[in-house]
Amino acid sequence: MILPIVAYGDPVLRKKAVEITSDYPNLKELIANMQETMYNASGVGLAAPQIGKAIRLFVIDASPFAEDEELSASDRETLKDFKKVFINARILEEEGTEWSFNEGCLSIPDVREDVYRKSKVHIQYQDEDFNTHTEVLEGLAARVFQHEYDHIEGVLFTDKLSTLKKRLLKRKLENISKGKIRAEYRMRFPNLKSKR
Repeated sequence: MILPIVAYGDPVLRKKAVEITSDYPNLKELIANMQETMYNASGVGLAAPQIGKAIRLFVIDASPFAEDEELSASDRETLKDFKKVFINARILEEEGTEWSFNEGCLSIPDVREDVYRKSKVHIQYQDEDFNTHTEVLEGLAARVFQHEYDHIEGVLFTDKLSTLKKRLLKRKLENISKGKIRAEYRMRFPNLKSKR
């Protein structure tokens, strides 16, 4: 089932999400719905706060990036199979040089900006069967993970922009929170009933 994506301005996007256990109600169905919602919106990641649930869960399928000829061969190779469910994820360490990449967010339609992030992350998470994994992600895989991880920490990519950029985006962000935006997918706005 395709769920409405919560728009910028909704308080759930600012909450630090809580951990869940294997007995979380209808978890498999929730994960399937999140993946369907992400694909419907042409996204590469979707975090539970973006569908109104302040829990430490996000899904990623970065395989569309594998077609990007501008990326390195190793990045493309990593991304072609980078489809995962992350439950109770933690960043253990960030390292490497910060690098810039143009990011967007399904909760903030029509806003894209260059964001600096570290190039490598050491992470720990549980998969949908609650098996624990410890991994190292680099390049674009690390970036996509960091972006979704920020959501479960109550952080948006716009928080990482310069004061000037934030000022320039202020009106656009206010309009998104008021539902004055046209998205190609279902959205839920903080001050309105669900649109479309």
